[in-house]
Amino acid sequence: MPLRASGNSIAIEAPTLIAVSGATNRNGKARQGSAVPTGNHYDKYESTHVIERRMMDGFYGALDAMLDGEHPTSVLEVGVGEGEILSRTAARFPEAKVFGLDLPDDRLAELWRERDIPARFGDVTALDIADRSVDLLLCIEVLEHVGDYRQALAEIERVSNGIVVLSVPREPIWRIGNLARGRYIRSFGNTPGHINHWSSRAFWSLIGERFEVLATRQPLPWTMVKARSRRS
Repeated sequence: MPLRASGNSIAIEAPTLIAVSGATNRNGKARQGSAVPTGNHYDKYESTHVIERRMMDGFYGALDAMLDGEHPTSVLEVGVGEGEILSRTAARFPEAKVFGLDLPDDRLAELWRERDIPARFGDVTALDIADRSVDLLLCIEVLEHVGDYRQALAEIERVSNGIVVLSVPREPIWRIGNLARGRYIRSFGNTPGHINHWSSRAFWSLIGERFEVLATRQPLPWTMVKARSRRS
C-alpha cells in the first residue's frame, strides 16, 4: 500500500508487499542480514483467559478514552500486527483513511489479505510517508521492541499532523506479572524481544521530550500516552 503526498492529504494505493532489510519474522527469528527483534507474538487480543480478558478490557477502555473527541481524516498504526487495533479504530472513524505498517512477515501478509486490513511492510525508524500527513498515529506496544526508539519517535513526530497515542508495558509490573505466572523465569520475567523498559514516569518523560503530553493512562499492566507534536 504505497503512500504518496497529494496536496495536504495522503493518497492510498492498493497494497504492495515489499521487503525491508534488517527485520525478523513474527516468530522472532532473524531474516538473512537481520538484527531487529520483534518479540513474542502471543495474541493477547484473542485470549480467552479470564484475567487476561479483564486486562484487555481495561486496555481498550483506556484507548477509547484517548480517542474521545478526535475526528481524524487519516489514521496510521505502526506495528499493526494482526490488525485488531486498526480494525477497531477504523470502525470508530469510518470516514477516515486508515493504514498500518509492520515488519516483513508472510503470515501477517496473508492475515491482512484475509481480513482486508490495509497494511504494508515498513520500518518505524524510516517511514516512507510525507511530513505532517497523518491526523492520528497509533504506536501500540511497539517501542519496547525498537533498538533506536528515539529515531522512531523522531519519525512519528515528522509524519504526525495531530494526535499520537503510544503504549508500552509498564515496568517492573510487566516482568513481575510474567514471573508470577511462571513465564520467562530464566530472563527474570522479560518477554522475548523486549529490549527497552520504562516505568510510567520514565515513559511519560521520554514522550515529553519531543511531544506535548495531553493525557496519560495506566491500564494494568501498561502505560499509555496521548500527545501531539510541539510543532502542531
